Amino acid sequence: MSENKFREFRNLHLRQSPLVLVNIWDAGSAIVVQGNGARALATSSASLAWSNGYSDGCDLPLDILMDSVSRILRVSKVPLSIDIENGYSDSPDEVAKLVKNLVDEGVSGVNLEDGETPPELLVEKILAIKERCGEGAIFINARTDVYLRKLVSAETRLKEGISRLNNYISCGADGVFVPGLTSLGDMSKLSSSISAPLNVMISSDVVNLEEFTDAGVARISLGPVTFIDTYSTLSKISGKSLKAKQPLTLSYDNLNRMCLNNK
Repeated sequence: MSENKFREFRNLHLRQSPLVLVNIWDAGSAIVVQGNGARALATSSASLAWSNGYSDGCDLPLDILMDSVSRILRVSKVPLSIDIENGYSDSPDEVAKLVKNLVDEGVSGVNLEDGETPPELLVEKILAIKERCGEGAIFINARTDVYLRKLVSAETRLKEGISRLNNYISCGADGVFVPGLTSLGDMSKLSSSISAPLNVMISSDVVNLEEFTDAGVARISLGPVTFIDTYSTLSKISGKSLKAKQPLTLSYDNLNRMCLNNK
């Protein structure tokens, strides 16, 4: 079953137009997105953490992560990918154990990021996952934060991104993810320099798929904007009903700050 779901998920990245993932965070959001025709489901690490009262940034306890995954899988009828940030550990072996647990549960893919750690560490994690899980078990979407965190100068960002992604692909990554990349020109240059499907993140549900197709993009994620927009509506309704002087204005930073303050 896992191998079949892996193949199904992988094949969704090989279509003519990009796979659009409207990111979810719990069983309820999965039911809604799936009901609207999603071919696959994918969590946003930030959204899943916030929905459990934790901040984004590897703060979510693994037992809560696994419980959340189990609840989503109960209602999921399509392949499911889980964003596991950096694997919640700097130990390749521990990250591989986590991914194997996700495979055993029935997860089809994971996002795994380099962040501010040396890219060699992500290479080691990918190799450890391949060794423990084998080929064809789970779709590894290797994420680089070169653009999102501005890890290098703007002039060298594209070159550094291409170098990192090719290293991740050479050691077994099935796809690559570059959040913060917004230039269609850079997307085109990057996609033509790698041999795996390219995933980018957008901040709006209004998108010209033809432009992204022409740029070689295979997968588009909405990220935490789905959670922020949903809970912004809740804030407006609750603020009005409770006659709040100033309803909460929600953003990535505000949600993270509120969750940190409630630890």
